[in-house]
Amino acid sequence: GRRKRLSTSVMYDTDESEDSDILVRKVFAKRRCIMDDDESSEEQQPDKTCPTENVSPNRKQKVLAKLKELARQSAARRSCSSACCEDSNSEAAIEEEPLCQLPLTPAEGSETDSGSMKDFIVEEDNDGDDADNTEHVKSENQPHQKQPNPSSSELLAHYLPQLSCCDHYVHFKRIVKAFLINAIDDTFLSSLYDGKRQKKYAQDMLLSLHYLDNRFIQPRLENLICRSRWKDRYKERVDCYPDVRISLKNTTNMSCQACELKRYCKFNVLLSGRLYNNKTLEADNFMSDDKQVLKVGIVCANRTRVYHNLKHFKYKLYMDCSSVAELDGVEDEPVKDTVERLFSHLEESGWIQKRYNDLEDYLEDADNFQEER
Repeated sequence: GRRKRLSTSVMYDTDESEDSDILVRKVFAKRRCIMDDDESSEEQQPDKTCPTENVSPNRKQKVLAKLKELARQSAARRSCSSACCEDSNSEAAIEEEPLCQLPLTPAEGSETDSGSMKDFIVEEDNDGDDADNTEHVKSENQPHQKQPNPSSSELLAHYLPQLSCCDHYVHFKRIVKAFLINAIDDTFLSSLYDGKRQKKYAQDMLLSLHYLDNRFIQPRLENLICRSRWKDRYKERVDCYPDVRISLKNTTNMSCQACELKRYCKFNVLLSGRLYNNKTLEADNFMSDDKQVLKVGIVCANRTRVYHNLKHFKYKLYMDCSSVAELDGVEDEPVKDTVERLFSHLEESGWIQKRYNDLEDYLEDADNFQEER
């Protein structure tokens, strides 16, 4: 009865203290006491449970002091825990504050899509810059895109003529026009190779002449020679004489005069014509009537025909252009007009195309020539 009376008195005494609700709940929960906030019921409770009994004031004060001490400790613990919670919450808020300020969509702001959120943040930061940079790059590159490539191709063709990507037939027409000019003015080719003519049309013609020599003819001539057993003396003869005639004669078992191997030789190779400069195509009149007749086998005869056609094609083309200019006669007009008129006539009649087809046939013969057995 005293313990129950003491519990009710503690409830009565601590009802006015701070944090009374929290402390009374803890105390009563441990002691399993009945809580009654009504003072009249508290005063009447002892009468129902036990007889009236006076409690010592000293004991009452001690219990009150002990309860107050427990209240202070509990308040201190609560304040510490609340402070820690506030600090952690504030830190979390500080850490999450940049993310909260971003204009995220619901799908991009979800917790399960952190990778997409990261990508979105990068795009948000660089969207404006990327747009500006894109416009800037477009504005910078636009003039270059409008400019045609001939400027760079001209530089490439000037310094590296072997890398020219012009059409082969265009090169051939330039060569024909250059030969027509030289047929009228015999100093044109020499001044062109000397570098005296710097105009664009002249440089294009020089480029095409280099292209014909270095890309079409010379590699195939070297291939024919390196795969043959010709002696140097025979090669020099074929190079010097622009005219050749190969005829079938009686078969003779002898050393071929081209490769000096024992063969059944039945072909005579007749070489004639004047020696000429390979660049300016100017002929030398020294020993103009000289001829050479050589007996060769069938393989060397066929190789001689292929090699000679390709070696002297440019000179033969020039001689044909000179014949066209001579047949036209001399008229009182500028050289440029005469050349344009002759060139147009040759192109319309198919003469230029026919000579170009002959060149292609010679190149194909050289490429398909078989090895000696």
